[in-house]
Amino acid sequence: MIRLIVGLGNPGPEYEDTRHNAGFWWVDGAAQRLKAHLSPDKAYFGEVARVNTPLPGLAQPLWLLKPQTYMNLSGKSVGALARFFKLDPAEILVVHDELDLLPGQVKLKQGGGSAGHNGLKDISAQLGSPQYWRLRLGIGHPGDRAEVAAFVLRKPPSSERELVEQALSKSLEALEPLLRGDFEKASRVVHAQAPRPKPPKAPRPQPGQASDPPPDPNVEA
Repeated sequence: MIRLIVGLGNPGPEYEDTRHNAGFWWVDGAAQRLKAHLSPDKAYFGEVARVNTPLPGLAQPLWLLKPQTYMNLSGKSVGALARFFKLDPAEILVVHDELDLLPGQVKLKQGGGSAGHNGLKDISAQLGSPQYWRLRLGIGHPGDRAEVAAFVLRKPPSSERELVEQALSKSLEALEPLLRGDFEKASRVVHAQAPRPKPPKAPRPQPGQASDPPPDPNVEA
């Protein structure tokens, strides 16, 4: 089961609405659902909330964490809390922005590399393992690696932000199975595709309405 949920981002109002802060947005949504309040805690270098009974029947408390170390040093915050409470990497979910997914897409996975994400790289180093869970929130790619650093620190246009918000809302539905350790169900919820709209049916001819006449055999096609 998940005992620590980490949202990645950068502190400060100038970064609040930038693509790199998508993880912060998700944790804020989780805190709202759980009626939890995040507050600064110097011991863990971040904003922290402890939820003693996140769901009926769960005896273990849940921690929510937004590192305030800036993205590249996120592991300092995550490692401090994980070591103090003796959390296994498999009990940790890190929510982060993902360049390799389009806005509106979201994926859940355990382990793997950092794919150039400095926050993940530092967390893996501080935990001594990459085997924590990741919720990857798509933000799209600028198309040129040289533009990535500036891209993630810019605010998305409203159309993209709306898609990301839809993905946030959808993936937050997986919160309960994640906390209960039902990762198969959580994956189904996260990866479920919205049903495609059915094509409109052709109107039926009304009684007495003439249908197309049969082809005239004397006319060449």
